[in-house]
Amino acid sequence: MTTWRRSMVWWGIALIAVAAVLGWATVLHRDPFDIDTWWSDVLSQPPSGGQLWFSLLLDDVGGGWWAILILPLAIAAILFATRRRWGALYFLVATAVSAGFVQLLKQLFSRQRPEDILVVVDAGSFPSGHVANAATVVFALWVLFPSWWMAVVAVVWTVAMAFARTYLSAHWASDTAGGALIGVGVALLVAGIMNARLLREQDRRVKLREDRGGGAVGA
Repeated sequence: MTTWRRSMVWWGIALIAVAAVLGWATVLHRDPFDIDTWWSDVLSQPPSGGQLWFSLLLDDVGGGWWAILILPLAIAAILFATRRRWGALYFLVATAVSAGFVQLLKQLFSRQRPEDILVVVDAGSFPSGHVANAATVVFALWVLFPSWWMAVVAVVWTVAMAFARTYLSAHWASDTAGGALIGVGVALLVAGIMNARLLREQDRRVKLREDRGGGAVGA
C-alpha cells in the first residue's frame, strides 16, 4: 500500500498531462471529435422523464457554491471532528486545486459548448467542472477510505455526472473525459505529496483501535 501511495504523484501528473493534451487537441481540431458528435446523436431525443430529472438533480448538487465550497467544507469538518486532521486538510487542498485547474484550462482552451444547452452554464466547455469536482470528491474519499466498494462508488458517481452533463447538452463527451482526468489526477497527486502525513495519521488510528481492542480483552 505504501508503494502505491508513493506512486500516486506520478499517476496524478500523468492523468493531468493527458487532460492537458486532450484540451490542446480540442483547440487544434476545432470541430467536435467524432465521439462527441456520435454521443450527442445518441442523446438527440427530446429530454424527458426520469433521465431529465436525474440530470437536473446532478446539475444542482454537482456545481455552484454547494459543490465547490459547502460540500468540501462539510466533509472536511466531519473528517476533522473524527480526528482525521490531515485527511481534512488533504480533502480541502485536493478540491481547491481541482477547481483551480478547471478554471485555468477553461480560460486557456475556451472551447465552445454544444448548442441547445438546457441549463445555465459559464464560459468554456473543456473540461467539465461538474465532472472534475465529482471525481475529486469521490476519489479523495477513496484515498482516505480505501476499499473495493468505495472504488465502485467513485467510478459510478463520476460516470453518472458525465452522463448528466452530456444529457443536458452542457458539455461534449470529451469535456467530461477531461474533467474526470483532472479530478482523479489531482486527488492522486495531492495524496502522493501528503503521503507521509496521511499514512502516519492512518497508522495512529489503527494502533489506537488495536490498543482499545486489547484493553477490552484484557479487562
